Amino acid sequence: MTSIGISKHEGAGNDFLLMVDLDDRVRLTADEVRWLADRHLGVGADGVITITAGTHGGDITMRLANADGSPAEISGNGLRCVVHEAVRSGLVAPGSFNVMTGAGLRRVHCDELDGRHAMTAAAMGTVDVLAIDAEGRRGTVDVGNPHLVIVLDDLGSVDAEVEGRRLQAERPGGINVEWIAVSGEGTIDLVVYERGVGLTMACGSGSCAAAAVARSLKLVGDTVEVRNPGGALEVAFDGQEATLSGRVAHIADLIVPLERVL
Repeated sequence: MTSIGISKHEGAGNDFLLMVDLDDRVRLTADEVRWLADRHLGVGADGVITITAGTHGGDITMRLANADGSPAEISGNGLRCVVHEAVRSGLVAPGSFNVMTGAGLRRVHCDELDGRHAMTAAAMGTVDVLAIDAEGRRGTVDVGNPHLVIVLDDLGSVDAEVEGRRLQAERPGGINVEWIAVSGEGTIDLVVYERGVGLTMACGSGSCAAAAVARSLKLVGDTVEVRNPGGALEVAFDGQEATLSGRVAHIADLIVPLERVL
């Protein structure tokens, strides 16, 4: 039996467990990730992230696993939480630095910490709108991970949990699904079903995908407020490049036992 130290963070209600393991010794298994992320039998989170030493130009590297233990390329809010923890734990100074993710190198920024909170921003890279169905008001998007965005007049008209599960079966490996409705000039509301997780309070990469589809349909401009169930995020476009920003919070530091010997 051994123990690991983890911290819990959230961005717009999207919560993650973060473990700093610069030497990458622990290597959590899928079963351990599922247990840690379980909201009744474990600590509870939408994902589990390991922070290791920098690689390929990154000051640090992040490895993300979904709540079901499956690997994921990137999470916008998970990345912003990593940015917060990297500054909070002294791995980097406040300001701008690079994080290597499963979707490539990302330039990020963290303001000076304000108690438990910080404003963080992450360059999400190219948001590639792969296909747009203007008549059906939907589109597929690559943000380093796959998304299906569906525009509705009323978000209350969809059973997101039922539809989210159904749509997973239509794509090998699953897909993140966002339903959006325009709620004002430059503002959209969003409900999200994440592959490997289910319904979540927010999705950073999904907010970028949703903003890109809304922009392609000329429903919004280059700067979009995306109101997730857990809070608002801002997506700003420069061409096809998107930057995601918003507040993150540190919730707790925990010592967790693992039933194995490292």
